[in-house]
Amino acid sequence: MSLHIHHSHQPFHLESGEVLPGLDIAYHTYGTLNKHGDNVVWICHALTANSDVADWWQGLIGDGRVVDPAKHFIVCANVIGSCYGSSGPLTVNPETGQPYYRNFPQVTIRDIVHAHILLRKHLNIERIHLLVGGSMGGYQVLEWALMEAERIGRLFLLCTGAAESAWGIGVHTAQRLALEADPTWEEPRPDAGAKGLKAARAIGMLTYRNYQTFVRMQTDPDKEKTDNFKASSYILYQGDKLVKRFNAQSYWLLTKAMDSHNIARGRHEEVAITLRQIEQPTLLIGIASDILCPPEEQLTLAEHMHNTIYHEIDSPYGHDGFLIEFEKIGRILEDFLSKP
Repeated sequence: MSLHIHHSHQPFHLESGEVLPGLDIAYHTYGTLNKHGDNVVWICHALTANSDVADWWQGLIGDGRVVDPAKHFIVCANVIGSCYGSSGPLTVNPETGQPYYRNFPQVTIRDIVHAHILLRKHLNIERIHLLVGGSMGGYQVLEWALMEAERIGRLFLLCTGAAESAWGIGVHTAQRLALEADPTWEEPRPDAGAKGLKAARAIGMLTYRNYQTFVRMQTDPDKEKTDNFKASSYILYQGDKLVKRFNAQSYWLLTKAMDSHNIARGRHEEVAITLRQIEQPTLLIGIASDILCPPEEQLTLAEHMHNTIYHEIDSPYGHDGFLIEFEKIGRILEDFLSKP
């Protein structure tokens, strides 16, 4: 269960036309690839997660869980552009001998998936039994299902959509404005833009939860207060927490990558036509209270994909429900996997 780094010394071509001279891909594996090579569960992570999926999704991944290393060979790779070991802004640019920082080239969801495919080949994985992703992870799953349809058996998608919505792009633009407003943003150092990152996370937290969650969990019992409210403390805490573990330049880069997501781009005139090309049996889960990627996004997938099962979970946790409601999700996934 330790962190591994795959070092590729081959030039890596990005959709932008820029070329990275090589690529580092950080990843975790759990369990063992069986002799038939048909027990792979590959999990694609969301915006600020890392490759240690058994840590951040421990309700679903682990001994005795629905995705169990005793039965499955579980793989999770850190996306390129991130700050958890894969090539990104903190990587040293061989041309300058210094980290890229803000000069790391723009990446797209498709670039991220091409890096996953590079790792798949390195690990000698010929077929993925189940490909899983929530939120931005789901963007990767959909792209990969189109790129290598013959290698992927089943899909499991949570709180995700076929293209980044105008709402999502608007949220990300507001977050990048917060980053860019930090006077340290352009400075070539790893903590550049830290205050901006704190503000960007604050914006994000409002979309990961919702009105009902904040009113229920963050309302102050003291009616005499005029300052230092519980809701403010929560937002400040979440901002500080992310600043300690993430990088502002990666955040900017990956929100741009999310904006690039549209499975119809370069393929068909309409998303619906592209979705009809995806034939793998697919489990879809939406969260009723999700305001960032609401159930209507998953219902669009269900309407146009050939072979889907849709479940909607009634949860108070909004978009974050896909990380929290592991008991409900686990039961649904176990039933899906039990079907031939």
